Amino acid sequence: MSRPVLDNRAARRLFLHRHLLGDAPKGPGKGEDLLRLITSLGFVQVDSVSTVERAHHMILFARRPAYRPKALHRLIEKDRALFEHWTHDASIIPTEFYRYWHLPFDRSRERLTERWRNWQGEAYRDELDKVRDHVEKYGPVRSSDLLQDEDRGQSGGWWNWHPSKAALEFLWRTGELVIAKRQGFQKFYDLPERAYPVAHAEPKPTEAEAVDWFCNAALDRLGFATSGEIAAFWATVSPAEAKDWAARTVAEGRAEEVLVECVDGSKRRSIARPGVVAEAAALPDPPGRLRILSPFDPALRDRNRAERLFGFHYRIEIFVPAAKRKYGYYVFPILEGDRLIGRIDMKADRPASVLNVTRLWLEPGTRPAKARISKLRSELDRMARLVDCTRVAFADDWLR
Repeated sequence: MSRPVLDNRAARRLFLHRHLLGDAPKGPGKGEDLLRLITSLGFVQVDSVSTVERAHHMILFARRPAYRPKALHRLIEKDRALFEHWTHDASIIPTEFYRYWHLPFDRSRERLTERWRNWQGEAYRDELDKVRDHVEKYGPVRSSDLLQDEDRGQSGGWWNWHPSKAALEFLWRTGELVIAKRQGFQKFYDLPERAYPVAHAEPKPTEAEAVDWFCNAALDRLGFATSGEIAAFWATVSPAEAKDWAARTVAEGRAEEVLVECVDGSKRRSIARPGVVAEAAALPDPPGRLRILSPFDPALRDRNRAERLFGFHYRIEIFVPAAKRKYGYYVFPILEGDRLIGRIDMKADRPASVLNVTRLWLEPGTRPAKARISKLRSELDRMARLVDCTRVAFADDWLR
């Protein structure tokens, strides 16, 4: 049986539209508009690195230039329309999905109980009831609030958590606590029935219902995917579960097998909703506007897929010794239309109110034409406003 072929340009176009990078970036970037955006993406990854701005803010800004961080804080801490938990990493997730998170809660409990016993010993388990009772009695708490005197000054690194910190994280990962708010990047934990009473009271789906939901939601957001990519999207269902789901969904006619053309001309067998080839052909080309993306942007999270689709090889070099880095500590990919055209090294100096641009690398075959550099400068001006900088400063040899 011949399979429909999704050519590379159409695949890139569909992929960018599904990741909300296929249309002109516009909209108020707050309230219902921001919530719809995050719901469409599925989640937004949280990351602590802030050379310019934290990953979740840059992801939202790339799609809504009017976005400012306080709009996200309101949705999380006041409206309770979003909650923070784990996908492949710590993420901000729509509260309407909360009921399905009982599956990762339960699976985390099974997995972490043994793993953390080997890592932390039994000390953190002795703290679980005490920490839970403390939160119930006193309300939202930080890990530092629970430190014993002998633990003062102890490193906060994950490898050296004090027992009450490990207990807090275990209770959060298993759904017995939630992150009610953050101050700076410090987490305050509370009871789910107090912070999210409506979502917490919703009926728990069966395991089969939750697996079906996670797989369907992943495919709809990716546009096309292998079963492995479906499993990796939320990092909740197993590859075997995703493979069984994909076979069953194709057999039921809710998806079809397609061949997705990679940038090198090879074809990768995937599944997609019926009619996806016609849908991709009808989509408008992404706008030529230039956007600077977070290294953790959903469109780039799967580095291998980005390389197959766009021919763009990207790795974060934070943990690479400075002398061995090819580019820099934390460089940002650049999207223009349906192409990833380069990367840029920059850092916000907030005390001086300056966004410093150190260097630009363009991909082979991409010229530093005046119009392209003008678009880049406009995007950098917008980026500077996001991080409350009044000007952009360029190193003498930034354009090489």
